[in-house]
Amino acid sequence: MPPRTEPAPAAASAASPDSPAPAPAPSSAATTTSAPASASAPPEANLADPGFWQLPHAQRHEVFAALRREEAPVWFPYPQHALRKRQRPGFYALVRHEHVREASRNTTVFGSAPGVTTPHPAAWVKALFGESMVNLDGRDHTRLRKIISRAFSPRLLSGTEKDIEEVVASVVDEAVRHPSREFVTAVASLVPFEVVCNMMGIPRRHRPRILAQLNDASEDIGVRRGARARFRVPGKGLRALARMHVMIAMLARERRRRPADDLISALVSADVDGQRLDSRQLGAFFTLLMVAGVETTRNAISHGLALLSAHPEQRELWEGDFEKYADGAVEEIVRCSTPIIQFRRTLRTDHVMGGRTLREGETVALYYASANRDESVFTDPGAFDITRDPNPHLGYGGGGPHHCLGAHLARQELKALFRVLLSDSVAMRAAGAPDLVPSSFDNRVRSLEFGLGR
Repeated sequence: MPPRTEPAPAAASAASPDSPAPAPAPSSAATTTSAPASASAPPEANLADPGFWQLPHAQRHEVFAALRREEAPVWFPYPQHALRKRQRPGFYALVRHEHVREASRNTTVFGSAPGVTTPHPAAWVKALFGESMVNLDGRDHTRLRKIISRAFSPRLLSGTEKDIEEVVASVVDEAVRHPSREFVTAVASLVPFEVVCNMMGIPRRHRPRILAQLNDASEDIGVRRGARARFRVPGKGLRALARMHVMIAMLARERRRRPADDLISALVSADVDGQRLDSRQLGAFFTLLMVAGVETTRNAISHGLALLSAHPEQRELWEGDFEKYADGAVEEIVRCSTPIIQFRRTLRTDHVMGGRTLREGETVALYYASANRDESVFTDPGAFDITRDPNPHLGYGGGGPHHCLGAHLARQELKALFRVLLSDSVAMRAAGAPDLVPSSFDNRVRSLEFGLGR
């Protein structure tokens, strides 16, 4: 057993339930040893090594399947070349559906502060850009979520649902008339982006700049090997985020003077117990909405087209009765694609999970991508089946106070878009496999070529 890198009783042995567990070897030929997950372990066995996230998805799924057979969460220390400042030396991987769901709902034990991504955002970044709602706990999170929820009025949501159909029709028509043959740029990115901008009330003259800034802010989302190994780095595009914050603050000032029927106006006027969003909070929420409402939906859409094209029998079934299978198909797309691979939580107190004691201050990674393929919950989890019922996937989070606020909106966008894409007049399909970005954070599609007609 390698030396423990987290504080532990000196007498703890390798067999102790309180000591870190070695990672099980995957069942494929990806590795020929059963070495523990240590700084010297091969990336095939170590979720903390950036090299693991460059493996084909099938190999990753085999490793996760082996980890799910372990009763207790497994500890993964970071290799020295991947360690960063303000970063814990390792984490426990929560890979079972029951464990991810428990950690999502038990916020007394599993805290989102100081951050759900790695490394945690620096104090000066929080001071400059405000604290994102996903990194807050307790009363701070409840108060901010109440203000935002108040702004999402039935009238606003009703108007947004009608707007989605218009956006979809316009974007798909443009893609068909002037085909770039690249689906992510021509369709998948534009639909959620335009929907969110319309909902927020972003003037059209600002949108090209915001889209460019969004791309800059998320440019370094992948992982790399060696000295430049990198997981998702919050703040890599700080200048792009700063420009977005300045723009939103300017629009907020305008809406305070002249309110309109949009989300910015609702947010700057929403009053919960005498409190409203200030400029930094509004900027932080807009950034979150761009990531949660645009990037994740874009990836679900892209994976959806690829899945339907790779499984023509499922596509044919959905085409035969779109409304009958629409809800189930959308849920299965989200389950199979799992746009967000994982979030982090920090132990606020000692807690026993799977017979192992997780210590206060330790970090756990909630692997939604693994939970959504848990054999104890899903029959034949590797299959894409739009008739799957029940389908208790965790693609929008594991429940609790941090459950995705925009889940309903994302579902509406997916249904509206595929209703058009699968129609006889469009019949859009992938013209090859998607080009994926190696990432430990989100299941991003870089590009996907498409074709038209049956």
